[in-house]
Amino acid sequence: MHIRPYEETDEAAVIALWQDCGLVVSHNDPRRDIARKLQVGRELFLVGEVEGVVVASIMGGYEGHRGWVNYLAVSPDHRRKSYGTLLMRALEKRLLQRGCPKLNLQIRRSNESVIRFYSSIGYGEDAMVSMGKRLIPDH
Repeated sequence: MHIRPYEETDEAAVIALWQDCGLVVSHNDPRRDIARKLQVGRELFLVGEVEGVVVASIMGGYEGHRGWVNYLAVSPDHRRKSYGTLLMRALEKRLLQRGCPKLNLQIRRSNESVIRFYSSIGYGEDAMVSMGKRLIPDH
């Protein structure tokens, strides 16, 4: 798998990937999420491709205190090939180069397979309560 920065021409393929992976939810418009990401830290938005086809993505962020991971996706047809791990390592490297001390992510408690994946690559559960407030509705 070749890892490279996201390009605007990847939009349809990335959204289709996110849909195939169950990452698109009704309260988040994926096109708006992508447009917002391209305004802030776009170099942390990566895709993985095989033979010119986008099969994986990761959207990272860093605001100077903590790094964040969103939209890690690997096509169901390409799982179990370490592509998720490769994308995480590529993002971690980029964040380390920026001096990022810690990387955070959120997982729905019911998503046990994803929890196992992150545990297998060195992530542990923090004793935190995740809270949020939508400032701009997508719909």
